[in-house]
Amino acid sequence: MLVKPEGPRRLARIGIVTTVLITLVALMSMLLPPAVDWHETFRPAILEILQGRSPYNVDGFYNPPWGLLPLIPLGWFPESVGRAILVILGLASYIYVAHRLGAKPFAVFFLLISPPVFHVIFNGNTDWIATLGFVLPPQIGLFFISTKPQIGIAVGLFWLVQSWQQGGLGQTVKTFGPFTIVFFVSLILFGPWPLRVFETGKITGSASLWPMSIPVGLALFVTAIRRKKIEYAMAASPCLSPYLLLHSWVGALLAIISSVPETIAAVIGLWILVAIRYFS
Repeated sequence: MLVKPEGPRRLARIGIVTTVLITLVALMSMLLPPAVDWHETFRPAILEILQGRSPYNVDGFYNPPWGLLPLIPLGWFPESVGRAILVILGLASYIYVAHRLGAKPFAVFFLLISPPVFHVIFNGNTDWIATLGFVLPPQIGLFFISTKPQIGIAVGLFWLVQSWQQGGLGQTVKTFGPFTIVFFVSLILFGPWPLRVFETGKITGSASLWPMSIPVGLALFVTAIRRKKIEYAMAASPCLSPYLLLHSWVGALLAIISSVPETIAAVIGLWILVAIRYFS
């Protein structure tokens, strides 16, 4: 019995997927409304880099410079096309992270229809980059979670404690050394950009529960250390942040994504919260 070569089939599948993606991008670029964060912050910052200038020339850009690196190719497209690709990248990233964290398809569905995901997609923000760090090795994941400290700060501290417990100073340096070097190089290139975080107080619409959430955040963080489970640290980060928007709560939602009932309950609760705020 002759076996047909797999090569043509693989090429056919790639062709179909590529056609579907191009069609989606084309339709979304025509139908999606403008995204404020993409229009006013991230795309202008990318264009500054492409022109050899500092992204911090853009008012409202507070993120680490390395957070723009995976987005630079989007600056080559018209704004609406880049915005459509950003949506696809965001949704694909959330699906991938949820899958890596043990989510069942039903839980993934509820994640994708949750208010935090809707918020990040329609505003054109990049919280999905930070969540990718949850499922990457710490040496690499640090670069991702640091793009949104309100999502990843407790995870970074969790990795710090974990590294020390696993191998003392040597393991800690091995884990955090690359990130530390890149951080100080960024200060040389762009100046004291982390201080721009204090400008976030000018932004309205904060969804932070700080400082009332500090006890909950600390309890979750200690639980993460004692049980050696990153999910508790993921849930702790938003509780320890004095400023965050609704879409940054996606990290806490991913912390429970492996359980379908809890995920459904959290998403329903979030939509109730949105409804109460909208009608109040």
